[in-house]
Formats: sequence, structure tokens, C-alpha cells
Amino acid sequence: MDFPAIKSAKRVLLVRHGQSTWNAEGRIQGSSNFSVLTTKGESQAETSRQMLLDDSFNVCFTSPLARSKRTAEIIWGNRKESMIPDFDLREIDLYSFQGLLKHEGKEKFGTAFRQWQLDAPNFIIDGHYPVRELWARARSSWDSILNHQSKSVLVVAHNAVNQALVATTIGLGTEYFRVLLQSNCGVSVLDFIPRAEDKSPHICLNRLNQVQKLLSCLC
Repeated sequence: MDFPAIKSAKRVLLVRHGQSTWNAEGRIQGSSNFSVLTTKGESQAETSRQMLLDDSFNVCFTSPLARSKRTAEIIWGNRKESMIPDFDLREIDLYSFQGLLKHEGKEKFGTAFRQWQLDAPNFIIDGHYPVRELWARARSSWDSILNHQSKSVLVVAHNAVNQALVATTIGLGTEYFRVLLQSNCGVSVLDFIPRAEDKSPHICLNRLNQVQKLLSCLC
């Protein structure tokens, strides 16, 4: 998959939001905006801020949903530059599932909920294929991120969309949904290296779901 050509190396740091109230309750959040950070979530965001002190970034793209926006505010700190909300960075749209506890989803939707658990790429609800839509949104977000002039970009979003962002860069399809899980405030880092003749950049997955001192590297 081709990505916008870049003129200089670019690093993108992906962070998932801290624990939210609906995370703690076990509710299906999707792209709803009724959930906010818990005290634990705020603390996780502060830990991520400290962990990223040596990672300079010049711009912050964030999901507009409250749980991610607040996490971004904590990590972004007292920088004067405004954060950039990107609606494509919202969490996966789960339509009628949103707000339900998992046992309620099983009771109310039966077969559809089972498909969501066992065959998410082909899962359909309310006439939509959520995982397929998510992959398309992730690809659209990369255009905005890579076309920005900044050489180091912070992106604060959600578990599923961050999975899709990683997967689309390294050529993985929707069948990899739930394989690249992102922990609350987990950090993944991608390096984009320019190629000659305006070609799609070389991409290196530098960190995957780093939490505190836990580090995975794949290049």
C-alpha cells in the first residue's frame, strides 16, 4: 500500500488513552463519548508523559473523544501549540453494541455478538462492517499525519484504531484485528524513512505497545 512521499525522516508515536470509566465497567465503548478517564487512567497518562520525555515531538494529533483528548492533554503538557483533533482517529464504530456490557451483548444480539468475537473482519451490524471501516479510516489518517511538516508526531487515540494504524503501515489486513493489541497508555512507534523519486517511504516498526520499561522491537 502506497503512502504519501516524505522529504525527511519522520517518527510517529502512537499512544492509547488511559483507563476509562467504561473500561473499568467492562462496557463496549466503540466511538461513543460517554466515558472519561478514571483516576488510574490519569495516572497512566502521567506515566506515559514521563516515559516519553526523551522523545521529542512537534505536533499532536488526537481523537476528539474525551478519554483520548484528556490523555493527550496530560502528555502534551504545557506546550503552546494546539493539538489537532482528527475525527478519523476515533475508536471503531460499533453502532448498536455501544454502551452494552459484554453479557448484555451476548443476550441481546446472540449470533451477531458471537461473530464479533470470533470473526471480527466479517462482522456486520446495522448494515456496517466496523473493522473494514476502521482500516479505511486508519489509512485516511496516515495521509493527514504524513503530509504534516513535523518530523516527530504524537498521536493519541484508542486500542482498535491504533492497531489499524500499525497494521496498515506494515501491510497487514483486517484479519490481524486483535493481534496487535494496545494496552491503556501503551506506546507504539513507527519510523518513516524517505525514498528517492517521491516513492512511498520505508517504514520501520520501532516499538510495539511499550508500557513503562517493557519494550518490543520489530524492524
